[in-house]
Amino acid sequence: MLMKKNITYILLVYCMLTFRTMPSQAQGFTLEAVKSYPFPSGLIAAAHGARIAWVFDEQGQRNIYVAEGPAFLPRRLTNYTQDDGQEISGLSLSPDGQWAVYVRGGDHGSIWNESDAVNPSFAPLVSRTQIWRIPFAGGEPVAIAEGDNPVPSPNSRDVAFMKGGQVWLAPLDGSAPARNLFRVRGEVRALEWSPDGSRLAFVADRGEHAFIGVFTDEKTPITWLAPSFHKDVSPRWSPDGSEIVFVRTQGTGGAPKSYLENHHKPWAIWVADAATGKATQLWKAPATLAGSVPNTQGGFNLHWAAGDRIVFMSHQDGWPHLYSIPAAGGAPLLLTPGAFMAEHIRLSPDRKWLVFSANTGPDKLDIDRRHVARVPVDKASMEVLTPGSGIEAFPVLTGDGATLAMLSATAQRPLLPAIMPFKMQAKLQVLAADLVPAAFPQNKLVTPKQVIYKAPDGLTIHAQLFETKGGPAKKPAIVYVHGGPSRQMLLGWNYSDYYANAYAMNQYLASLGFVVLSVNYRLGIGYGYDFHNPEKAGMAGAAEYQDIKAAAKWLAEQPQVDAARIGVYGGSYGGYLTGLALGRDSKLFAAGVDIHGMSDRTEGRIRSLVSPDRFERAPDADQAAKVMWASSPASSVATWTSPVLLIHGDDDRNVSFSNSIDLVNRLEDKGVPYETLVIVDDTHHWMKYSNAITVNKAVADFFKRKLMKK
Repeated sequence: MLMKKNITYILLVYCMLTFRTMPSQAQGFTLEAVKSYPFPSGLIAAAHGARIAWVFDEQGQRNIYVAEGPAFLPRRLTNYTQDDGQEISGLSLSPDGQWAVYVRGGDHGSIWNESDAVNPSFAPLVSRTQIWRIPFAGGEPVAIAEGDNPVPSPNSRDVAFMKGGQVWLAPLDGSAPARNLFRVRGEVRALEWSPDGSRLAFVADRGEHAFIGVFTDEKTPITWLAPSFHKDVSPRWSPDGSEIVFVRTQGTGGAPKSYLENHHKPWAIWVADAATGKATQLWKAPATLAGSVPNTQGGFNLHWAAGDRIVFMSHQDGWPHLYSIPAAGGAPLLLTPGAFMAEHIRLSPDRKWLVFSANTGPDKLDIDRRHVARVPVDKASMEVLTPGSGIEAFPVLTGDGATLAMLSATAQRPLLPAIMPFKMQAKLQVLAADLVPAAFPQNKLVTPKQVIYKAPDGLTIHAQLFETKGGPAKKPAIVYVHGGPSRQMLLGWNYSDYYANAYAMNQYLASLGFVVLSVNYRLGIGYGYDFHNPEKAGMAGAAEYQDIKAAAKWLAEQPQVDAARIGVYGGSYGGYLTGLALGRDSKLFAAGVDIHGMSDRTEGRIRSLVSPDRFERAPDADQAAKVMWASSPASSVATWTSPVLLIHGDDDRNVSFSNSIDLVNRLEDKGVPYETLVIVDDTHHWMKYSNAITVNKAVADFFKRKLMKK
């Protein structure tokens, strides 16, 4: 009897201790629940009328949805019901709004082979990357042809597209098969119809140089616009179709420059006669680092706007801002002054407005958000249309100019399409909220807190802290490192599917009792040109790693964090920095998860650097090779002791699978404890939803085993 009482007492104490070390159950939810949200992408509008369309990914089932004013009731247009990894991209509506055209297949977030078929479902007959059409009114989709990058014509009769690096054409009504429109040397890209649909401008990329051509018909020779020893890109037609504005950048060649220093990358805007090809330079970017080729979303964001004004993006004042200049020449006008970035830029149908998202607004926290703004093309009078604590991105105006559509989220509500009248102080109406599953734990998600700290060299770093209330006095913590690296994590659901997944994961880890700090390290966007293009970063010295180490030290100083139980994880570039963290500072980082990160950054680069097939080398070639190696996780395996989980898909088209093979072999030789998870036939972006769940569960399980006290 006494023994039984003792056993009961021991069990009671054990349960009490276990309860005290477990997170608050009031915040509990499953990973499947927080990952059940639908994710919208590819929001577009027809050139005329009030029709919009987008893609919804509902737990791997990707379908096109449409809506039409004035009611804008969402309606599913396609009926793909399998989690088969087949993405939908390149969505467009014919100008008259009668047809939806799209690409099914491939992985269009890839660095290479984006049009190649993806088969994470192991189908015996691999799906092809094809262009499809479907009536806006409804019906069965019809495959047009194998191909990519479809562009419907202004007359809504045809669609031009890319296949095998050349241009093809097909009628939208299916009255004739697709045919090769013309053939030129090089790989053709950037198709642009003339306003009347009679001609097609394009870029012929020939490697070290690129020309812009104009195709008229099979009997008329192609017109080349001022061919030179440069790379010409981004052709845009004037409203009357008589001229084309384009960007001229340097061709490949010249004396090798220092590898370890940043250099100005020159560019200029030119205007050409579309009939003769004669061109003149309109404007040349300042010969400064900030005046270099812009490297944020949309690149040059070149448009021919109303009033014969050319609008473009430049970082010349230290921020990615919008400018306009008369097509006849003159000084550029800064349209969006201030300490913020412009992103997701669209020109209104009447060409009088630019609508875009920006990390600015009346709240000091807006630098870590996105709001939709507008500015006239000829006046610096920007207006923020969606102030508040939400996240709004990818704005587009309907063809009638009356309604502004966008993607909208909050800290708790996932991204959904939304509309509002195109005016100030208008009410935002969220669409398709009923598609968020009832099990989605919206009311249990935390609002991340803005954290600002200093790196060792004094640079200001922004981060977001995820933490639930209650729990033990000392909690384990995790540093999350985003990839890219040209990304910015926000104080709410991210507008990218890859980082929406990361946001969901950070919420889930917080619900388990972890304190999670998501870091916006240097090289990321949102904090100006110098932050985005720092010295001695990446392969030139990995200066950004100090921001990750400083994040862990900041966590270690927090009273609720157990400094002995700090983990780190990230994917892609975040996986690379996770490898650096574990290799250089295992005493600080107790465990980590490296998801498709880079291992040896010298691989495939050393020969061209130190032994190029030419007499000249970069003046710092030997030193650069050493720095490149020292900037690699592989170089720090000798001091790596903390356990790691390595995850990679073997059809990765952004970071080669060989990187994880290399690291596994090195860790094996060193005797470092490691675990692995291989996702067969999936890519960098977990095209199959069930694979994303598998990866996330593995991450959470690893950290629970390594950092949670029993």
